[in-house]
Amino acid sequence: MLLPRKLLPWRRPTQGAQALAGRLLRSSSSLSDTDDDPPFTRIPKRPPRAPSTPPPPKPKAVAGKIRPDEPAHSDLPFDFRYSYSETDPAWRPIGFREPTRFSPFGPGRLDRPWDGVAAARDGSGDGEGGERSREEVLGEPLSEKEVAELVERYRHSDCSRQINLGKGGVTHNMLDDIHNHWKRAEAVRIKCLGVPTLDMDNICFHLEDKTGGKIIYRNINILILYRGRNYDPKQRPSIPLMLWKPLAPIYPRLVQNVAEGLTFEETKELRNRGLNSPPLTKLRFGSLCSHII
Repeated sequence: MLLPRKLLPWRRPTQGAQALAGRLLRSSSSLSDTDDDPPFTRIPKRPPRAPSTPPPPKPKAVAGKIRPDEPAHSDLPFDFRYSYSETDPAWRPIGFREPTRFSPFGPGRLDRPWDGVAAARDGSGDGEGGERSREEVLGEPLSEKEVAELVERYRHSDCSRQINLGKGGVTHNMLDDIHNHWKRAEAVRIKCLGVPTLDMDNICFHLEDKTGGKIIYRNINILILYRGRNYDPKQRPSIPLMLWKPLAPIYPRLVQNVAEGLTFEETKELRNRGLNSPPLTKLRFGSLCSHII
């Protein structure tokens, strides 16, 4: 309900109210001036900065180069092969599956040329000097008590100093792994698996010959390789790593299609005669097992 206008008369402002309104108007006019703005301060203009010189470029790591400035050199007195225990130097291949100019050590990274099978040494080293240095590194033979302590420390399956030897046998990069373990441990545990376990004597020979250590424990396929009393990690031999596994070359067949001294027709006739001839005896599995037992 609206009341009559005459019942709500506006009161006239008093003299004090008029004075207050005048002061507010004067203050608002003073705030409108941009030069006297109390909440903000004017930032003085600064002269432009001189162009800064760019920082010098960081030198690139030498390890990232594909071809280093100088090829690596190693004084090890043997030819570098992918596998030392599974290949015989006397076997000469009859062909290659990749060009021989592609060295698995990388282009220009090794001063030994790659012939498709091995990187032969230059011949300047002396094998006898290497044997004398090996004896110096090994030092005096270990006592039975020292051998027992090392065997008890490294023979268990939870040993952290372990290297698995697979179907490749004693490979070239495995030599570097052994020396890396010898930095912080006196011995390393080697677990042999696969086909190389058929000839463990060959495995033991190449491990001692290529690393300079000594096998102090051998049980079936478990070996413990000792580094020696006078071994110094700072004087370890330089072992350049193979960057990839080279393709195996082509070797002649073990069983020839034609026997030596015979023609192909004569060999075929003798083979068919042997296949069609009646057997001299038949062996059964049960009788064979009884004879073995």
